[in-house]
Amino acid sequence: MSAGRLITIATVAALAAPFGVSAQQEPQAPARFKSSVSVVSVTAVVRDKKGRFVKDLDSRDFVVAEGGQTKPILDFREMSDGPVKLGVLVDASGSMRVGNKSVDAHQAARHLFVAMRDKDEVALFSFDTQLDRVTDFTSDLSSVDAAFERLNTPFGQTSLYDAVHTAAQAVTDHGRAQGKLPQRAALVVITDGIDTRSRLTAEQVAAAASAIDVPVYVIAVMAPIDDPRVDETPALDVTGLTQLARNTGGDLFPASAPAHASIAARQIVDELRHQYVLAVEGSNAGGWRRLEVRARDPKLVVRARTGYAAGASGRPTEH
Repeated sequence: MSAGRLITIATVAALAAPFGVSAQQEPQAPARFKSSVSVVSVTAVVRDKKGRFVKDLDSRDFVVAEGGQTKPILDFREMSDGPVKLGVLVDASGSMRVGNKSVDAHQAARHLFVAMRDKDEVALFSFDTQLDRVTDFTSDLSSVDAAFERLNTPFGQTSLYDAVHTAAQAVTDHGRAQGKLPQRAALVVITDGIDTRSRLTAEQVAAAASAIDVPVYVIAVMAPIDDPRVDETPALDVTGLTQLARNTGGDLFPASAPAHASIAARQIVDELRHQYVLAVEGSNAGGWRRLEVRARDPKLVVRARTGYAAGASGRPTEH
């Protein structure tokens, strides 16, 4: 890891206080994400019961509720087949030395690159107890693939949740510098799901990523014995990672065989190309505001972030 590329997460403990939540509590507003915009946009993916994307819906097909109260939809767009932006965060901690996890992680990233197109952009990050920005965002996917050769041999403890928090913010910062995010940008985490040293919890990171509307997708490379689809009581508990991903509008994909990572990569990129964006008025009350987005047709399944953070001034956090 080159010293010039290190993004420190030593200050992340100071950020934990504003998040301070438990599994039974509502997440608190992450104080670092503030602005004065009073409209909150929510990006949603809609599938039918067979998992197929549902197109050509309009605002009348959706319900957005905050705290159980329905909110008027102020603006509505369907976005299809546009460019996407991915931050790819690869676990380089010592636990990835077990078996073929490190090789499987590289292969999973390659599946993502294959699914992307000329105008798409990707940046590569790696982490153990610190986050390393290996490449900046680029459309030159071959250079990002080659950058895997610069990753250090897996070593050290794992600050998984801390790294997700910092990398999600980096994805948003890049989009903000460009003036907007093309379609919905996302963070894809490739890991074995083991966290040994994070200061933040899954709930705290989910609150932060949801507040800035960055979905987190997790490709969890694991042995078949750890795959929850194979064993109802797997040795590896990925409940925290699953909750984090789904609260942000993303998902977790166990990958205990080569084909699993390929399927996950295609599904992630396809979702980012088939989206609806709904705008609603933000709350006048500060703190964390829970959102629910659903389709009026009960046969349709909607996935979107589960909340946003309203600033201390009463204006919602939005990017």
